[in-house]
Amino acid sequence: MVTMKDVAQRAGVSIATVSFLLNDTKPVTAATRARIEQAMLDLGYRRNMVARALASRRTHIVAMAYPALEHRFGMSTSEFFTSAAEAARKEDYHLVLWPVGNDGVELRELLGQGLVDGVVLMEVQLVDPRVDVLRQSGTPFSLIGRTTELAGLSHVDIDFDTTVEDAVKHLREHGHHELVLISGDLDDPRFHDYGPWVRTEEAYRRVVASYDLPMRIIPCSDTTQAGKAAAAQVLTEYPETTAILVLNEYAALGVVAGLKHTGHDIPGDISVLSLLTVPETAAMADPELTMMRTPGPELGQLGTQALLRQLEGDDLLPPQLVPAKLYPGATVAGPRAPRPKAGAGRRAARKARS
Repeated sequence: MVTMKDVAQRAGVSIATVSFLLNDTKPVTAATRARIEQAMLDLGYRRNMVARALASRRTHIVAMAYPALEHRFGMSTSEFFTSAAEAARKEDYHLVLWPVGNDGVELRELLGQGLVDGVVLMEVQLVDPRVDVLRQSGTPFSLIGRTTELAGLSHVDIDFDTTVEDAVKHLREHGHHELVLISGDLDDPRFHDYGPWVRTEEAYRRVVASYDLPMRIIPCSDTTQAGKAAAAQVLTEYPETTAILVLNEYAALGVVAGLKHTGHDIPGDISVLSLLTVPETAAMADPELTMMRTPGPELGQLGTQALLRQLEGDDLLPPQLVPAKLYPGATVAGPRAPRPKAGAGRRAARKARS
């Protein structure tokens, strides 16, 4: 079994220096670190993480708290996880997923066990009980999302105002005036205070008012079947609609399927723009969705970096808002010119002759 003494001899340093590096108890120069790490690699040395945690009183493990029972996992969600894990790995930390509820009860129990050095909080509510739990425990944390009160909170989030504004502008540039937003269902107890849905709807109301367009919003839960039902509701209540914006990626797939099922051509009859989606989901639709691409990779990395800076005593990462970016697909085009009423062409011809 390879020991620290073996590593020290191979690297030409003292056992204490190897211990300083492994336990993160004293700084080691970059050149010395490189020799020790190369010696560990050559000898196949494996760190004893338990001993390291006992020596440094830190686990070098951070958790991403995600309320999996309340919020479905989507392809866009996985991008947050993978980018966060990569950001942690680069700084010699491990990231674990904690599927704890929104009420903070499970989170409080887990924090009491001292399993992690800090927490990245996801799917943030405007008033989030988990924030109080983290503050009371003294555990360092960062938010991917925003509460209403942000004083003293390290956070990053989607720039919903810019995202919605760019989406509506794209449709307006194609000549659309009759828009509908298929939003989240804020009457659902799981989501009544859910930041992304609230902020998206608020942004849409502001942007549509600035263009002096009709205010048409239909609530929809986060399922494909709900998207199909919402599409049918649009056709019934607002038959003049030429473009639909959809907030949830599962619902967007349902909207496309529902419109096609009723014989509507996309984008010939109605355009569809998915507000927060990833390319893998967009490619599942036929035709492929035009989307505002969710900035999951950027936010997962930034949210984790914000936490790690606290743990390492570095300068805090300033709050950042990252907009989703337009990725053209095949579901947006200009509105089709309305067909003339029966007999209108003959009447116009007679009028022209007279």
